[in-house]
Amino acid sequence: MLELLFAVAFSAAPLMLYVPPIRSFNLVVVTIEDLLRQTAVYTLRAYPRIRPAFSRIFNSLVRLTR
Repeated sequence: MLELLFAVAFSAAPLMLYVPPIRSFNLVVVTIEDLLRQTAVYTLRAYPRIRPAFSRIFNSLVRLTR
C-alpha cells in the first residue's frame, strides 16, 4: 500500500509544475484574456484579406487535379 501511495504521489508531482499557484492564478487569467483580446482584433482585421487568398489557392489546386 505504501508503494501505491508513493507511485501516485510521484506521478502527480510533475503535473503540479503546470498548475499555477492560487495567489498568481488571477494574473494568469488576466494575461490569457489580454492575449485573446489582442489576437481577436488582429484576426478580425486579417480575416477579410486571408480568405480570398486561400480561396484562390484552393481553386487553383482543384483545377490542377482535374
